[in-house]
Order: sequence, then C-alpha cells, then structure tokens
Amino acid sequence: MLIICHYCCWIRSSLWGGTRSLGRQVNWGVTRRRVSKAAPGSSPRLRIHRSRVLGDTVTQKEKKKILGQLNQEQIGSEIKNRLEYKFLAGSLQPRSELLTVGVSSAQQPHGSRLRNTLRPLFQASSGPEPECIVVLASLSDSDSEWLSQTAANISDLFRAHTEAQQLLAVRGRLGGPPVPGGLHNASHSSPCEAPYSRQKADYALLMHFAANLSENFLMLEDWVHRVPRFISTVYWALSAWKELPWVTLEFSSLSFSGKVSHSSDLPRLTSFFLLFHKDTPTHLLLSEFRLLLAQNVPVRFGSSAFYHMGNDSVLENTCFPAEKGKVFGERDNVTASVRTDMVTVLNDVPQYAYTLNKESFATLSPVKGNHLTVVLEKPQKVIWIEVLTGSGKQRQYKLEQGQVELGYGPLEDFKGCARYMLLGPMVAGHLDQMVSYEEGSVEELSCIQLLVLAPQESWLLIRQIKAWITEDEEEES
Repeated sequence: MLIICHYCCWIRSSLWGGTRSLGRQVNWGVTRRRVSKAAPGSSPRLRIHRSRVLGDTVTQKEKKKILGQLNQEQIGSEIKNRLEYKFLAGSLQPRSELLTVGVSSAQQPHGSRLRNTLRPLFQASSGPEPECIVVLASLSDSDSEWLSQTAANISDLFRAHTEAQQLLAVRGRLGGPPVPGGLHNASHSSPCEAPYSRQKADYALLMHFAANLSENFLMLEDWVHRVPRFISTVYWALSAWKELPWVTLEFSSLSFSGKVSHSSDLPRLTSFFLLFHKDTPTHLLLSEFRLLLAQNVPVRFGSSAFYHMGNDSVLENTCFPAEKGKVFGERDNVTASVRTDMVTVLNDVPQYAYTLNKESFATLSPVKGNHLTVVLEKPQKVIWIEVLTGSGKQRQYKLEQGQVELGYGPLEDFKGCARYMLLGPMVAGHLDQMVSYEEGSVEELSCIQLLVLAPQESWLLIRQIKAWITEDEEEES
C-alpha cells in the first residue's frame, strides 16, 4: 500500500515553499537548444497568443488592467467584504494539508446530490490518504429547511470525517452592495446567463473560503465520480511538478472538475470569477485565468481520474453538458529512428523502447544529461504521448528523475532536433500527457526525447514510448 501521508510535512516545507505573484512568467515558450546555447543574459522566449475565451468581451488592454487590479488587490478587498459564511458541519482548525477538495452543491429537482458525491469521494481514498486532504462542501441554496436537513445528514453520515477535521460544510453568500460591473448587474438576457452567473458566485464563495486550508485546491462539480486512489495520483503529479512553474494541472477531460490550482491563486481567481457576469461559461473563465498567468497550453494527464454521472434537467444539459473523454485507441507510432547516449547492454537496442511489441530497452547507471530520443521520419502533429519505465506493479528500475521534451527543427541524418521544449516531468517513472498546441501553431513535432535529470545507481528499464498522431483533416472536422 502506498503511504503518502509521511510526505505531507515535507510537502508543506519544500513543495510549495515560496509565494507566487500573479505576474510570474510560466516558461511554456522556453526552448532548450541542442546545437547552440542562448546568449548570456538573454531572457526566456515567452509565446503569448490572443485570447480565445473572452473574445471581444475583454480587450488586451482591459486584461492588462485587470491583471494590475487583481495583483494589487484593488478589487479583492471590495469583494472580500461581501462574502459571508456560516458553518454547517465540522470545525475549522489551523491546518495545512496537501489538498483541499472543493465541492459546491445546491438543491436539485430530484433531491440533493451531495451525499452521493461525498460517499464515493471518501471511498475512493484508502488507508491514510484522507488524512492528507480536507473536503470542503459549500452549500449555496437559500432554502433554510434544506440547509438544516443537509447539514444534519452530513453530521450523521460522515461523523467520523467531520470529527477528524477531514470534512467541513459551510453556507456562503454574497452580501453588501454589488461591485460595479459584477454579477448582480447581469441582465440574464440568455437562458444560460443566470445559471452561469450563479455558478460563478457559488465557486467564488467556495474558492475564497478554501484559500487558506491547504497548499493546493482541487475543483469538483457535484455529481462527479472518482477513480480509486485518486489522491495518490494527484500527489505524485504534484511531487513531480514541484520545481516547475504551473497554474493549473488537469486530471480529467471534464470542463471544470479535476483541475488543481495553487491555493495562493484562489483569492484572485475569486475576484476574476465575480468580475465577469455575462454568459461566458465558468470553465472558460478558468482557462482564461490560466492564460493571463502565461500558461499558454493546458497540462492534462491521461487516465482521467474523474467522470460525470449525468445531469438532471434540460437546462443543465444545455448550459452544462456532460463531456466525455476522448478515446485515442491504439498508438500510432509512425516510422522513426531511436538514438541514445546511454550504455547499451547485451543485445538490447534503443529501438526496442519504441517498437509495438513487448521488447524494452535496458541500460545501467544512467547519468544526468543522458537521453533517449525518438526522431520521427517526418514531422507529425502528435496529440498524446506516453512513456513508461520500470517493470511490474512496483515499477522496479524506473527512471527516478527525468522529463520528456518535444523536439522541433530536425537535424541532418536523423541526429535529433535543433531545439526542445518541455512536455512534462516523469511521474513515478511514467508520463501520460496530452500534447497541446497554441492557437495558430503550424509547427509539427519531429522528436520525442526522454532526458535523465539525475544520476541513477541502478538499472533503468525503458519499456514503451507511445505516440498518437492526428491528421489535419481529422482536426478540422
């Protein structure tokens, strides 16, 4: 059984030890060149593209103004005075855990979903895992009878978790005078505008309360199913990304659920949600916030940990359609050559790591800077990459510290690529991640490189490198 709680104290001190400013640049456009080094003193190249989310609603000039206001908390102080909370179940104690799982819930035509949401949430966590999280349920309905009954049900059914301070239920509401241009000024001219405004307010209340509960925040919609041991999945990903800048990590293909943010960003994200009251869907605002903080492409992991369980009404299906994860099928693994500077043992050849059979490539004691590079015969639009190291369930002989990079500008004689960009770090010896492209990007991938980041005094087994590609015609359809 994987014991992760021993790491919680270490996480608090080292995983996210520093503060983050809104203007911090996330180096999604930084390239690492194989042939030549960057000039001394040169700054990283940051690729910024026009917003695809708010469109004509917010101009670039207005967005810069918003960034300045949020960073200086000119808006946050006004909004903070309007947020009111009442404790319904559990108690708030000074704690700093790995993760807050936030669930916003309201009364539904066919009864409350909250019980069916919370029960599998704790069931999906095994052993000591629940000790590393705080589940925050924010109830947003104004029906006092429903609130009282729901609070009583939570206290009765989840008493062990409330007493262990693993579960907290609050009722939040927006009070005081409306902020100019905020949610209360919405005209609700479209059928979805009122539900979107209500959802923005509900999640703003949830996120603001959660800001000081833990280091990270996982967003969940009500009526979402989780896979077993999802906390371990999130933990190992956060551990692997601890030295890298990021804004949002995505653990599902759902539009809103399964996204993890830094808790330090929640106050400003709260303000951002409350500023835009029109019929922009909430999840698109979340994407826009990521873009404003210069994470130009999403970081989405494979093997989705969260799934929708359906909607109850026609309006919900219209405004909040349940999304289904895309099934990629078998890998494509187009023709390519494989090069490495690692030690070749016995009859193993590097090509084994890329073949479609059960062969693998083994090497001994790799050192920092060693690489295994797949050089595609011709550039391709790769949409997903999986790299698997180690053997068996215990992943013996996995790559302890490494990352996968995307290569562009193929060199002569298939020697590699001229420049490389980070896709992501290996997570417990494994990478399973979507390859995202910025809007308008036409450059195709020529190399997939596995890079060793630290010396390893053991065998290394590279089992499989899988790549899925798409044709332009399929992408446009």
